[in-house]
Amino acid sequence: MPFISMPSIQRKAQARVEITQEIVEGYDSKIRQAREKMGLSHEKLGKKINEKASVLSKLETGKMTPNNILVTKLEHALKIKLLVPIKKEKIPLGISKSLNREPTLGDLIQLNKKGGEDPTERKQS
Repeated sequence: MPFISMPSIQRKAQARVEITQEIVEGYDSKIRQAREKMGLSHEKLGKKINEKASVLSKLETGKMTPNNILVTKLEHALKIKLLVPIKKEKIPLGISKSLNREPTLGDLIQLNKKGGEDPTERKQS
């Protein structure tokens, strides 16, 4: 009897990354003020952190949001803090206790009952 090889099923390891920081509001003006305080032009700062002056200009006008690598470069070069911890939103007890799932129909019905409105009572249109 011939041996038939079955393709092996391989699971790809998936890393779960939890985002704990976000960029501060007003990052554009904060970058500009720090750059000006240090007396640097877009070109000089660009050379210092190995970025184009046009990228820095777009950041300062808010047309572009910096990625993590650029944030790190700017924080180090300008001695400013651009990342802050994410504010956790309070979730009502009736809604999904696990952040990994969508609210179920049962969750929504419980919320409706807690809101004081009787779901069986129909309103005239």
